[in-house]
Amino acid sequence: MKVLVVGSGGREHALCWKIAQSPLLTKLWCAPGNAGIGAVAECLQGLKAEDVPAVVAWAKANAVDLVVVGPEAPLVAGLADRLREAGISTFGPSAEAAELEGSKGFMKDVLARHGVPTAWYGRFTDLDEAKRFVREKGAPIVVKTDGLAAGKGVILCQTVSEAEAALDQMMGDKVFGAAGDEVVIEEFLDGEEASFFALVSGTDVLPLAAAQDHKAVGDGDTGPNTGGMGAYSPAPVVTPELQDRVMRECIVPTVEGMAKDGRPYTGILFAGLMIAKDGTVKVLEYNVRFGDPECQVLMMRLDCDLLPVLKAAADGRLSEVSLSWKDEAALVVIMAAEGYPGPYRKGTEIRGLDAAGAVPGVTVFHAGTALQDGTVVATGGRVLGVTALGTDVREAQARAYQAVDALDWPEGFCRRDIGWRAVGR
Repeated sequence: MKVLVVGSGGREHALCWKIAQSPLLTKLWCAPGNAGIGAVAECLQGLKAEDVPAVVAWAKANAVDLVVVGPEAPLVAGLADRLREAGISTFGPSAEAAELEGSKGFMKDVLARHGVPTAWYGRFTDLDEAKRFVREKGAPIVVKTDGLAAGKGVILCQTVSEAEAALDQMMGDKVFGAAGDEVVIEEFLDGEEASFFALVSGTDVLPLAAAQDHKAVGDGDTGPNTGGMGAYSPAPVVTPELQDRVMRECIVPTVEGMAKDGRPYTGILFAGLMIAKDGTVKVLEYNVRFGDPECQVLMMRLDCDLLPVLKAAADGRLSEVSLSWKDEAALVVIMAAEGYPGPYRKGTEIRGLDAAGAVPGVTVFHAGTALQDGTVVATGGRVLGVTALGTDVREAQARAYQAVDALDWPEGFCRRDIGWRAVGR
């Protein structure tokens, strides 16, 4: 098979790394890719993920057998629809199904309509009405942009005045652009978060392993939210019994509900879950693609060929395939550029990558890098995903930080406590 992966982040590097191991593969491209992806795939630097007509034209011209769409923005923009119309097998949901991530309000309405447990909520396009709702409900409370905001459009507010300030930022100052034209205000849920993934093809569903990520920028879960500073799998909080409940109460009703609504889903469905102390589970959000950085740990643990599984899901044959997983744990530490998640430094040189990758069980995935005159430089906020396998989370954690310490990149930083919940257990 000739395969095109769309995207340029750590998730796409992990997918390319895994797909490249398939005996079924004859050619692998990534558009636009990054400095690390270039080691396992041919990068099409001039082909941007969001340029839907250009990606479709390129895939047709090169007789691509399967397109795997990594990020959410091209899916929301209808890339999967256009590719399928051109007769190209595609892993990823239609624009109508991708609205599960493209609009948080739409997603909450789907959950409410199909009886999936979630926090109470309200949808608002008027700032004064939104503030009235906050004052009526009280704090703590959560304020979210309705549209895509690169994982940053969620603010947990401890007081009513914090929530009003968040609304002023989103709806008044438009700090997240058009994503804040509408907001969703919802109940603050207490408990432990987990990431749950399932492959979906129409109404067929195949669960993947669970993971946990670390959203806050600082140790001890302090500071502003980010796109994710690290993750590990398996997640001890997601027991086999809990997985069965999540499938029964959350994933299956959502998938069947989407099909009933005339928006059948194909691709990976990523549920952000809140697990309360009493074991009840509620869906915080759905994403319509692999998580980043969760994808890195899932690909490290996957113990089978990924390519035929993605192709089967894309072609409506998901019931014909199965997955197997390594017993080991995997953990990823994200190295970010100084200043992230605010304005960050670009163009700084990263040295020591070979030394980091030489640590037993470690693979360094690139998220925001480029090659300049043979040198790897940082181009993004989240730059590297230092990923390790170990017999348990503690060993994977030790190996990942050993590799982090082998890097020579003074302008980068990371959290030093990734995996603390699992190690504590």
